[in-house]
Amino acid sequence: MAEYKKRISDRILKRKVQGKGAVLIEGPKWCGKTTTAKQLANSVLDLGNSTVLMQSRQMIEISHKVLLDGDTPRLIDEWQALPPIWDSIRSEVDSRGEPSQFILTGSSVLPEANTLIHSGTGRFGHIRMRPMSLFESGESSGEVSLLDLFENRPLELQRNNLDVNDIAFLTCRGGWPWATLISKELALDQAFDYVDSVVNSDILRVDKVRRSPERTKLLLRSYARNISQQISYATIRKDMLANDASTLDEDTVADYIKALKKLFVIEDLVAWNPNIRSKSAIRTSDTRHFVDPSIGTAALGLGPKDLINDLQTFGLFFEDLVVRDLRVYAEALDGEIYHYRDSSGLECDTVLHRRNGSYALLEVKLGGEDRINEGAANLLALANIIDRNKMPSPSFMAVITAVGQYAYQRKDGVLVLPIGCIKD
Repeated sequence: MAEYKKRISDRILKRKVQGKGAVLIEGPKWCGKTTTAKQLANSVLDLGNSTVLMQSRQMIEISHKVLLDGDTPRLIDEWQALPPIWDSIRSEVDSRGEPSQFILTGSSVLPEANTLIHSGTGRFGHIRMRPMSLFESGESSGEVSLLDLFENRPLELQRNNLDVNDIAFLTCRGGWPWATLISKELALDQAFDYVDSVVNSDILRVDKVRRSPERTKLLLRSYARNISQQISYATIRKDMLANDASTLDEDTVADYIKALKKLFVIEDLVAWNPNIRSKSAIRTSDTRHFVDPSIGTAALGLGPKDLINDLQTFGLFFEDLVVRDLRVYAEALDGEIYHYRDSSGLECDTVLHRRNGSYALLEVKLGGEDRINEGAANLLALANIIDRNKMPSPSFMAVITAVGQYAYQRKDGVLVLPIGCIKD
């Protein structure tokens, strides 16, 4: 049996299960949802198995209780393959009146609301899983805790063990659990296989709408060319038209993007809207991101050497990697990730805003003194226009880098944190 690498979601799931009758784990396929759920489940109904699914379709019409009987928590894997089971679970949760009854996993979003009798509000907890962060996969040392920084514990000098070649490889490999357990040569294939599966299979089954694999491929490539940037659907359409799409309107682009979001392939970063003293208008456009940077590199056919030879492209994909990791860490910190940009051109790559109101301002740079200075200047400028009468000061500000020997604090108070040192 393959080694199980502990996930941040393990402790989130354990807490959620204790407080709800059922917990739904959502996220892209191959990110480890089922394996994580099995660490806590005591019985399994595997609807991802075609034989089990066929039998279950017949059985749910006769007696859904037979499908739900089993030691609890009972895992219902790939539940969306049998949508009627949602309401059966909800009814069973109400009937039993106890927590920790069911764990559901799904690699596409909930069916349209009108196919369900009840949303599950109050009965179901929700967890979003993503591919592994560098700390979960074992590449980050985890010597720098974001929670410690939020709690105002001083940052001690920490050594970074990852170099530019490591980061280039990890960007292309991605955080797919299986890829972290096999040789480097084979690990790079995982993202290519994932993209092929999305293009040739998943996009056709997500909501029973027939879509073109070729057009899906063009969209993924366009997204990858514009990764970590705030571009419109119109710009994506023009890019696709310039790359062999014969006819295409903006509504079609939006439809394909919606489908890829349902599959958890695309996960854009929304804008942060703080209280500021400046008269500059806050831009509200989303920043384009994949759920894992390897999707973009695979869509463009790029490998680690290609990134090393094109540092501008590398920097954008590195930002995609950092956003992935920060989203994983934010889940554990009861927070969410945003970006900031205003009409004056001032921007901040990521803002980690927690439910308790505390937040951190974070810029992302490959490395180098000039780029770090630029990032620090942006952070200090943004912190200076925040209205302190209406919201607190940032808990900390940091430039997250790909390279650099150490994690340390600058004289201006801004932290410099290599991604290879960070954990939640």
